[in-house]
Amino acid sequence: MMDALPNPLETLSLDQLRRRTSIKWRAHPGDVLPLWVAEMDVSLAPAVAQAVHEAIDRGDTGYPAGTDYAEALSAFAARRWQWDGIVVERTALVPDVMMGAVQLLRLVTDPGDAVVVNAPVYAPFYAFVAHDARRVVEAPLGDDSRIDLDVLKTAFRRTRAHGGKVAYLLSNPHNPTGTVHTRQELAAVAELARRHGVRVIADEIHAPLVLSGARFTPYLSVPGAEDGFALMSASKGWNLAGLKAAVALAGPEAGADLHRMPEEVSHGPSHLGVIAHTAAFTAGQAWLDALLEGLDANRTLLSRLLAQYLPAVRYTPPQGTYLAWLDCRPLGLENGQDPEGLAVVSDMAATAQMFLDRSRVAVSSGHVFGAGGAGHVRLNFATSQTILTQAITRMGQAVRDLP
Repeated sequence: MMDALPNPLETLSLDQLRRRTSIKWRAHPGDVLPLWVAEMDVSLAPAVAQAVHEAIDRGDTGYPAGTDYAEALSAFAARRWQWDGIVVERTALVPDVMMGAVQLLRLVTDPGDAVVVNAPVYAPFYAFVAHDARRVVEAPLGDDSRIDLDVLKTAFRRTRAHGGKVAYLLSNPHNPTGTVHTRQELAAVAELARRHGVRVIADEIHAPLVLSGARFTPYLSVPGAEDGFALMSASKGWNLAGLKAAVALAGPEAGADLHRMPEEVSHGPSHLGVIAHTAAFTAGQAWLDALLEGLDANRTLLSRLLAQYLPAVRYTPPQGTYLAWLDCRPLGLENGQDPEGLAVVSDMAATAQMFLDRSRVAVSSGHVFGAGGAGHVRLNFATSQTILTQAITRMGQAVRDLP
């Protein structure tokens, strides 16, 4: 029997992390603890590192080819989620999940058409959709941070009534709330989409990161999703954002649409990215299990730290992802006053800015996630317990010091 792997979140010191040159560690001055962008404070999984090193050693840095990535993802889905619905012939290699979403939207909508999203939601949904000449229609989550089926039905009906095609860009699990949609919820979504002629594209980049107490359901596994699409990647689960590659999946009735994707799209992924992601899905499961245990422990620790140092902040522990959605409205900082209480400000990011300025902790401002995000911040807890404790302690002190 193999020994358990060490917690990947506890292997690097703050000094080691500060030597990194990615955006997480270079966007702010050196005294800031960066808990904002979705990068984890981990070393590469050994299987991934080995695969990339071997490719470099043999000079294997050309263009991607073959179906190894899709096959590895299919085998992982069967092992991890007991789902055998990934048919390699109905997959396509894409540069990353968001570029894949744009390409899929181009297959099923036209410029000017509506794309429904569940706000608050991953901020690039808005930017990528708008920049590709589609219009975003919000169907806000309910007060419980779950999909409100009545609100979604109304959004589908109203957008269809205006004519044109309609797509629904689903975040599963949901970023930023960490909600993991249930099979029943997803089946109800599929039924609504069918009834209203809406094509569903599920961003499932956080699928490997479902924590204890919840279970991931692939959207394409539920009845009624046969004409839908999904996008998957090892990017979030194994911290491979800088090694770009993802897979677009089509349901049985969407394969012909997927085959219309331009061939040149498959030139965009990095060949090293494909190698890394394939290795993660093939041989990185033990490392992922160790990571999930560490994230689960951090989720529990975060609850305790918030109760001790930021008791006014409302927080529902996420079911998946490594992102905490903190309701800071009780702090009263998004009411038009700056942190000193002296001047009216128009910046909706007052809470995040206060934490940056006063505690030297960087978090993401909730307003960029759309309706329902103002007054919230998103915090990345995929770090060591020492850094997490230091960050929340600093944030609590900053709040106590407010005039």
